[in-house]
Amino acid sequence: MKRLLIPSAIVILVLAAGCRNNSSSTAASSDNNGATSVAASSLSPEDLGSIGAQIKKTPNDADKILADHGLNEQSFAAAVRKVSENPADAKRYAAAYKRAT
Repeated sequence: MKRLLIPSAIVILVLAAGCRNNSSSTAASSDNNGATSVAASSLSPEDLGSIGAQIKKTPNDADKILADHGLNEQSFAAAVRKVSENPADAKRYAAAYKRAT
C-alpha cells in the first residue's frame, strides 16, 4: 500500500494537469482526526512534494515520516489531491518532489 502512494499522487497530478479546464466537484474526505486535517491543509505544495520524495526514498518509514508532519496516509493523499486541483500548485509540488529526490 505504501508503495502505491507516490505513484498514485503522481498520476493524480498528471490527470489534474490534463483536466485543468474542466470543472469537477470533489468530495470532502472524512477524517476522524481534526488536527490531522488542519495539518494537511496548512502544508504547502513544496512541503508535500518533499514529504513524497522522502517516502519514495524510504518507503518502509512512510508512516513515521507522515506522523512527523502530523499526517496519515489518507490525509496525505487528500492533501495531494487538493494540490492537484490547481495547476500552478501541482507544478510547485512536482518541482519540490524532483528537487528532493
